[in-house]
Parts: sequence; C-alpha cells; structure tokens
Amino acid sequence: MAAVLLAGGLAACGGGGGTPTLRWYTNPDDGGQAKLAAECTRASGGRYKIETSVLPIDATAQREQLVRRLAAKDSGLDIMSLDPVFVAEAANAGFLRAFPPNEAEQFTRGVFPPAVRNSTWEGKLYAAPFWANTQILWYRKSVAKKAGVDPSAPGFTWDKLIDAALRSGTTVGAQGNKYEGYMVWVNALIASAGGQIIGSAEKGDDATIGIDSSAGHRAAQVISRLARSRAASPTLSTDIEEQARSLLNGPRGGFMVNWGYIWRAENGDAEDGVIDKRIPADLGWARYPAVDPGRPSKPPFGGIELGIGAYGKYRDTLAVEAVRCVTSTPNMKKYMIDSGNPAARAEVFDDPEIVKEFPMAGLIRDSINAAAPRPITPYYTDVSGAVQSRWHPPASVDAGTPHRSGTFIRQVLRDQALL
Repeated sequence: MAAVLLAGGLAACGGGGGTPTLRWYTNPDDGGQAKLAAECTRASGGRYKIETSVLPIDATAQREQLVRRLAAKDSGLDIMSLDPVFVAEAANAGFLRAFPPNEAEQFTRGVFPPAVRNSTWEGKLYAAPFWANTQILWYRKSVAKKAGVDPSAPGFTWDKLIDAALRSGTTVGAQGNKYEGYMVWVNALIASAGGQIIGSAEKGDDATIGIDSSAGHRAAQVISRLARSRAASPTLSTDIEEQARSLLNGPRGGFMVNWGYIWRAENGDAEDGVIDKRIPADLGWARYPAVDPGRPSKPPFGGIELGIGAYGKYRDTLAVEAVRCVTSTPNMKKYMIDSGNPAARAEVFDDPEIVKEFPMAGLIRDSINAAAPRPITPYYTDVSGAVQSRWHPPASVDAGTPHRSGTFIRQVLRDQALL
C-alpha cells in the first residue's frame, strides 16, 4: 500500500511532459468561466491548457479556502476569481503576484475606476478586473404607477421608496441576513449619505473609523424605518438575494434592490414556467435610491477580479497570458452574454448585442461608474464582521447603532474584542 501511494504521489508531483496545465479556481456561475477556460485553451495553440475548480458559493467560504491554501504556499493555485473585498488582504499578505506597470496598463485600460481601485493595493495592481457588478432598483411598473411615483426621477430617495410601498400595500426587498450582502447594503447607504465606514485603511488598526457620523446615522434611520414598517419583508433578517427576488415576484411584490443578474434570472424563470410570464414585462429599473435629496446615490460595487497566485510555477509567464485572454474585451462581452454578469470595461455596454440582450445596460454602466467600493483594507473580514454583528438584525438598528459599531470595529482591529 505504501509503495502504491508513493508511486502515485511521485506521478502527481513530477509533472512529466506534455502541455502545461493552469488551475483556475472560480466562483460558482452557470459554467461561463469554464467556457472561457476552454476558449483560451484553444486560443493558446497548445501552449497551455486551463482547468477550472469551483469554489464554495459563499464569498466568505471562498476566502477561507483560498487563504488557507495560499498561507501554505500552495503552488497549485495559478489563477483565482476573487471577490473585490479580499484582494487587499491577499496582496498585503504576499499571496498574489503584482502586475508590473507595463502589464497593469493593459489590464486597466478602459476598465471602470471602482474595479481598478478594488484591484490595487499600495499603488500596485494585484488583480485583473474581470467582471464588475452593481445593484439597481428593480420594481413592478404597475405598482409604481399605483403608488404615483417614478423611481427613475431625480431625487428618488429611500424615504420616497418606502412611502410608495406603504401607499401601494407592497414591499421593498433588500438583503438583511447576517452575511456579506447586508454589509453591502449598510456600506452603500453610508456612502450615499456622503460618509465612509473607515478611512486611511493603510494605517491598519489605526485606520479612521467613520461609521459614527451623520452619514452613519442617516443609514441607520433608513434601515430602521424599513425594517419596522409594513413595507419590509416578513423574513428580512434572513433574506439574501434570491429571497428578495421571490418577494418581488410574490403577491405583495413592489420594489427591490438587487444585482444585475436579475434580468436574466427573471426571463429565464418566466420561460421555464417558474414565474408568471407577464412578470418580466412589468419589470422596471432605476438607479439605486438616494439617501438624501440632492445627493446622488453611491450604488454598491461588486464583481470578480482575477489574481495570480504568488507560488505558481507559471506565475510570470503562462498565467499572465491566460489572464490576458480571459479578461480581453471580446471575452468580457461573451461572459456577460453567457452569464448575465456585467463586464468590467465600459465599452462593452455600447455593443449592439449587449444593448439588445440587456435593455438596462446603460443604467448598469453608469451605476458601476458611480459605485462606492466597500472598505479597501487587509482587515476587511474583521471590519465587515464587526459591522454585521452590531447592525443585525435590521429591526434592532437604532440611533445608537453607529456609535456602538464604531467602538466595536476599533476594538476588533486592536484585538481587544472577538467577533
């Protein structure tokens, strides 16, 4: 038995001859990244092949799996699909290969500024923006008409949104579960009110804590008002993206903030008979609601960036070539059509095929351009966990929440408290 295992281990580690294989760890999707891996394998003309491995569906679980392997200097992580909020942590720890300036230019040309900011740490690009994402306001046009509102009108605020839902006896869907999606909501509200959760992230545990501010208090007022009103989902404290979508499609569905995948998902479910075929025709969209009149909203930012592992055999050669192929403008367009996930380059949104497939492409493009990233810090997991612990459940949020959370963030960053 030992001899057999030893022989197997030597065969696996020796590599032998043949075509070099790059391992790409992807976030779950509908197979779009696997298709691009096959496409770039063909395009390489035999120089390399890309094999994909799918990470867990939850972003936090993805981070845990990658960090554990990178901390062990695993050479089998050639390319990684990274949630933007984890790039700074991995870069700061030395887990990612930095792109030198001559490479960085080609990976950032024409890319949305928020995607570039989220891929950069201490002045160096550590990931190549692949696809970007944002949330917009989705609504039933018949409900908006009944409520007498135009959600696309300038100055449409969260207060007007909640009022419209109350007048029409409908709901406002949001992500209120104790997970990263709730942090997205809190951060977008604070940014839309002109503030930030933390600043000067490069100072580590001495970073400026900005959540206990007028912007933090306005965010708390919005969440508290919605969570304690009849416009809230009965299960708001456990709702994630799909629960919010189900609420919109239900008998009291009216409004919802959610990501760009909604259009493809709604039309697919209508075709499959999962939801009424009339629902997509009644679906409207508008920019993420403002917090205060006269101050444009700062929609959430999300997406995926491609990082190259610092310990891979091909980190300076074939892995760079493969990332260049995957993130090319034609492949961004192809992935957007295949998966419904928005491209990271603005020019893709002007393509006639994209405009035909996604009639709200212009809104998504402008929203990504105006989006506010979550805190860019190596300690993001601690910051996010601290916010979630003090702002959850949504119905518990009150005037003291920003102060309590600000104090707790500082304590967590200085190892004076545990999450």
